[in-house]
Amino acid sequence: MLVVMSHLATQEEIDNVISVVEKRGYMARHIPGGDRVSIGILHNKGSVDASHFRGLAGVKEVIPVTRPYKLVSREFQPENTIIKVGDAEIGGNGMAIMAGPCAIESEKQALTIAGHVRKAGAHIFRGGAFKPRTSPYSFQGLGKKGLEILAKVREETGMPVVTEVMDYEKFDLVEEYADIIQIGTRNMQNFSLLRRAGKAKKPIMLKRGMAATIDEWLMAAEYILEEGNPRVILCERGVRTFVNHSRNTLDISAIPVVRKESHLPIIVDPSHAAGIRDQVIPLSLAAVAVNAHGLMVEVHHMPDEALSDGAQSLYPEQFEALCQKVASIHKLFHQGADT
Repeated sequence: MLVVMSHLATQEEIDNVISVVEKRGYMARHIPGGDRVSIGILHNKGSVDASHFRGLAGVKEVIPVTRPYKLVSREFQPENTIIKVGDAEIGGNGMAIMAGPCAIESEKQALTIAGHVRKAGAHIFRGGAFKPRTSPYSFQGLGKKGLEILAKVREETGMPVVTEVMDYEKFDLVEEYADIIQIGTRNMQNFSLLRRAGKAKKPIMLKRGMAATIDEWLMAAEYILEEGNPRVILCERGVRTFVNHSRNTLDISAIPVVRKESHLPIIVDPSHAAGIRDQVIPLSLAAVAVNAHGLMVEVHHMPDEALSDGAQSLYPEQFEALCQKVASIHKLFHQGADT
């Protein structure tokens, strides 16, 4: 339930509503808005009697929340969440582009690719220091050394960096180096990791699980917001289906659905959806057309020699062409859009 305060409500009246909510055994979450404050009622076991709050001084209206997720829903927050990282903005009217290799292999490799993608138009550099791989014999990443290389990329290019955290134990270390912390598809329902992410001071990028429904995905995001971190970016990266012409099936329909249901920004990872280089550009353009807030694309200057996912990585010249097409399509479809 959402208690919407009058724009004339005093701080004393707001504090009184919060006190009444908590005395009834619920959690009150203060939600500042544009010209008024709202108070979310959380941890209720069943329906909440709105009459307990309608008559309180300063209350404008009481709105029932119909979704199982609350804090991530537009019922709780109608306006878009906009996340700013360095010079990049995710969730506004622009297109945030994240690009880089699947895995950090060396300082030279990372800086070379970072130079290419920054020149082409990327706003944020992506690269894995810890790599969750299907096979235990595959390259697992450089660990802390990879994080140090990411910090070097940020220092030399000015681009913020995003990288994945795989477990609770390494969270502090990753948070120290990353500007955006990614929780991957395999960890989407790792609830202890989600709760730790909710205590982080950095934005979290939450990838959709490979077999997760949209409701399950949004409920996973709810764990993070409920712990106090409102800066969550959702990332659609394809779901597992029966097809064999691509690694996964990109759920393009998820973008407009999530944008309707949630105020959180949503970006698309076409590289992991496709698994094949030739499909990455068409899927990226489709994501732009349906109004995703951004893209995360894998790029490698020598993909045939890449230690991870070279087959789905664009060459730098392909990425440059993609950025030009993205700008044109975004301008055509969404110039002046505000939702």
